[in-house]
Order: sequence, then structure tokens, then C-alpha cells
Amino acid sequence: MRDMIWQLQEAKNRFSEVINKALEEGPQTVTRHGEEIVVILSKAEYNRLVKSQTSLLEFFRQSPMVGIELDLERDPGLPRDIDL
Repeated sequence: MRDMIWQLQEAKNRFSEVINKALEEGPQTVTRHGEEIVVILSKAEYNRLVKSQTSLLEFFRQSPMVGIELDLERDPGLPRDIDL
């Protein structure tokens, strides 16, 4: 799915078309002075993107390692110095 690129003035003049294309074809990029400044996308696509973001805390809470105790103590008998 390749988004269409609209110049700002054209997007303003054809706003309904830009919206319809965002709904039917996917994200629509708008440029100003040749620079991409915004992307118009459907609410469903936006919700999908936002939902896929998980906080670090949630990531660890959902980890298959939850509840497993790890021995994180360093063996004092092993040297700390390493040659690089």
C-alpha cells in the first residue's frame, strides 16, 4: 500500500477526495513547500497503530519470564578485568 502525496493547496481543494482515499486506499501524505508535513489516515488505521504500542512495563508484565526467579548474583571468584 503506497500512500499518495498531495500538495497542501491541492489537498485543501480536494479534501473530501483525500479523506475518501485515506479510507479506501490507505494513508495520504500532504506536503508544504516540497516537505512532507502530515499524513491523513483512517481512524481504524490510527487505532491499529496506537494499539500496537506497548509500554515497557506492559511488555515485561506480558513476558513469558514472569514469575521465574533468576540468580543475578556475580560469582566473586571470577575476575572483573577483561582484555579487549
